[in-house]
Amino acid sequence: MSAARPLAVYVHIPFCVRVCGYCDFNTYAGMDAVKDAYTAAVVAEIEAWAPRIAGREVTSVSFGGGTPGEMAAGSLVAIIDAVRAAAALAPAAEISLEANPGTTSAPALRDLARAGVNRISFGAQSFDASELAFLDRVHTPEATSASLHLAREAGIRSVNLDLMYGLPDQTPAAWQATLGRALDLAPEHLSLYALTVEPGTPLDGRVERGEVAPLDPDAVAAMYEDAAERLAASGYRQYELSNWARPGHESRHNLVYWTWGDYLGIGAGAHGFLDGERFENVAHPRAYIDAVRHDGRAIAEAVRPDAATSMSDWLALRLRLVEGFNAAAFATTFGESLEAAAGPPLDACRAAGILEDSGGRLRLTPRGRLLHNEVAVQVMLHLQERAEESPSVTRGGASGVA
Repeated sequence: MSAARPLAVYVHIPFCVRVCGYCDFNTYAGMDAVKDAYTAAVVAEIEAWAPRIAGREVTSVSFGGGTPGEMAAGSLVAIIDAVRAAAALAPAAEISLEANPGTTSAPALRDLARAGVNRISFGAQSFDASELAFLDRVHTPEATSASLHLAREAGIRSVNLDLMYGLPDQTPAAWQATLGRALDLAPEHLSLYALTVEPGTPLDGRVERGEVAPLDPDAVAAMYEDAAERLAASGYRQYELSNWARPGHESRHNLVYWTWGDYLGIGAGAHGFLDGERFENVAHPRAYIDAVRHDGRAIAEAVRPDAATSMSDWLALRLRLVEGFNAAAFATTFGESLEAAAGPPLDACRAAGILEDSGGRLRLTPRGRLLHNEVAVQVMLHLQERAEESPSVTRGGASGVA
């Protein structure tokens, strides 16, 4: 009997106490009144997907947002139980939760741990009170430490801290101090993100009005490089552009994204990728609830990407991994060699010292990790131009998607 095909499940919880000024995620504040109805809709959506995923093995369940930790523990447990009822949940499945420091109680963490939650990610962002205020965060530096200890006491074995660098006026010393405070807590995992000014956010408006000046890009790059060096010296292995882990604590759910695996997106605005098809749910929570009540599901858009798009996505995601990828995996997936599909832009990046071949794998160099987006764009443009010149070569969806 063949093994069940693996599947990751992402559950979007769109609620926050406050929407931060830099955030462009599908999040909403002040919607406590719909949380129970939202939980019921999420459970119903999972049940509607059950016939499609019954033969799959769920290897990870990830609650993202928004702030899933703002939901009642009983609601999250009900959602986990619904996943268990719809498909086989692997005995060692990773069940992860995003939470704000200071807002998740000890009893709630114990209930979640008993339900199988074994990984939690706290949005620490900074250990500097003034930086937290700039970011519109509702917690204090001390709350991060307290929350981490509560998670450990509850038996959650893997804790991640999200940190943010490249803030306006942030000094190297302030960034190093935040890193030091984080390392003192010895989390199993660290995710480091540069502040990005996303169009349409309140932060974008402040920049446009001249109230905030983004940090110099070279200074931001130096913070990234300094952090990578310090984390390596502290025993953390960088396995992805923005992620470092103690051995065995890599995010297994996120690795599904980066290796182009199948994942089911549940909840308002959730994205999924299943059997070669990408889909996106209705975004607003109330509209999502109404859609599920009416149809069982809430898909707003579904598309099977053409081969050029699929190749571009595959390469952009794989190049996020520090280890890179074996060119044979590309050929197995798409039925065409990597060099035939994207040789010219990749050769140019090799010549520029951005890409390297190492141990049979193609990967970004340390310098190239700062230029991932530029590499991805050049590959995408080449594949699009190639598709326009020879439509028959890249017509239709990707082959080999299981």
